[in-house]
Amino acid sequence: MDWTFSVTPQPYGLVHFLILFGIAAAAAVFALAIRKADERKLLRLLFVFGLLMLVAEAWKQWFVIRYVYGGTRSMWFFPWQLCSMAMYCSALAPFLKGRAQEATLVFLCTFSVIGAVFALLFPEDMMRDQILLFCHSFLYHAVMLLEGWIAFRVFKQRSRVSFFPALLLYLGMAAVAELVNVASHFIVRDIHNEANMFYITPFYPSTQPVFSAIAAHAGIAVEIIVYLGVIALAAFGLYLAAFRLKRKQG
Repeated sequence: MDWTFSVTPQPYGLVHFLILFGIAAAAAVFALAIRKADERKLLRLLFVFGLLMLVAEAWKQWFVIRYVYGGTRSMWFFPWQLCSMAMYCSALAPFLKGRAQEATLVFLCTFSVIGAVFALLFPEDMMRDQILLFCHSFLYHAVMLLEGWIAFRVFKQRSRVSFFPALLLYLGMAAVAELVNVASHFIVRDIHNEANMFYITPFYPSTQPVFSAIAAHAGIAVEIIVYLGVIALAAFGLYLAAFRLKRKQG
């Protein structure tokens, strides 16, 4: 199973652009296919996607231990990144009620979509030598976009949906991510293997442009706050756009 590329695809190369085109085309076809589905069918489909993602995640954990780290466990692939949240929300949403379900659905069509888009547009960490891991990464984030559209379709069939529960859910997830980061730092003590969930570890500055500059000038704590705030603002903007689209479509 450890098939590798003879030449690893690079970000913004032909393979990357073909993948983006394929995902966009598949998403458009999928949107047409579910346009008449009712809420019950949409939630059932969301659960199926979530279950498939959980199975795929279990496979990935086995794969990276065996083929990426040679039998050594690493916290780098611990399943609590922002993009990991989609599989939990999708699998749980059909079984939740009220504000809890609302939070997961709004999260899926805002925060989760933003995470997927940024991962697909800036895929450096997904451009792996191992072909199966490479395919898993892009397929996973493509499914996140489909789940976001499903969540929006459910959202569209409801009279009013609030952003605030999703924001609280996001902040709670980020808090858990930071706890994982701190615990793994003192247990693993290896920058290459310890966790950096949500990319907000308090021990190392961000490697991302702009945010690395913020860390250098204002400190890591300020950089983390700004980073989380930017994601929340972007998610809120997407929520407003979805709400307007919902009202326009009627």
